[in-house]
Amino acid sequence: MGDQARTKEEQYEELFQVQAEHGTARFGIMANESWSRDPRRTFFTLARYKFVSKMLEGRKRVLEVGCADAFGTRLVQQTVAHVTATDFDPVFIQDAKERMNEHWPMDLIVHDMLAGPMLQSFDAVYALDVLEHIEPSQEKHFLRNSVSSLEPHGVAIFGMPSLESQRYASWQSKKGHVNCKSAPDFRRVMEEHFHSVFIFSMNDEIVHTGYHKMAHYIIAVCAQLKTDQ
Repeated sequence: MGDQARTKEEQYEELFQVQAEHGTARFGIMANESWSRDPRRTFFTLARYKFVSKMLEGRKRVLEVGCADAFGTRLVQQTVAHVTATDFDPVFIQDAKERMNEHWPMDLIVHDMLAGPMLQSFDAVYALDVLEHIEPSQEKHFLRNSVSSLEPHGVAIFGMPSLESQRYASWQSKKGHVNCKSAPDFRRVMEEHFHSVFIFSMNDEIVHTGYHKMAHYIIAVCAQLKTDQ
């Protein structure tokens, strides 16, 4: 940009340097919908990714299951060495590839976890807002495939809207939510696959250990994968 576009304060010159290096970022197709209709929801979603990024800090090879447009994935990239992001819907993967920033490279793969596991190995796996879309009859199969590529010392994080929250959910959410759970049921399901499961509650952007029936979102942090599942 020419000098006429510069700001009046010298410290903000860096804004234009970053724009020249990275271009001007744009939302993914899913993030764009929430930012356009309900900006606070965008913030809540990113807060979930921020929690994952802090929990997985230092991990080398991380798998995201159900990345959608991968808009929030960059928060996880900020703290781990590499992310492989997958989704079963090609339209989301294509959108993410079109917005790929060479300074934030990730592997983007169309993959249906119900069809089979990933062939690579990972030291962490996470899935946010995915399990509630899986039919209960396919839940065990989905989870087994999701964690089968996890190394023995690896950790997993799964997040979903609570069953109690559904009375307040939008029609759009209810349309796809076929498997929401209460925190005790969520723990029970995760303990079928892991020896250690830690359940967190979430309201808006706040993650806490408060009364689970008042939580709108629940997160399971899991470790010590069971090998006999």
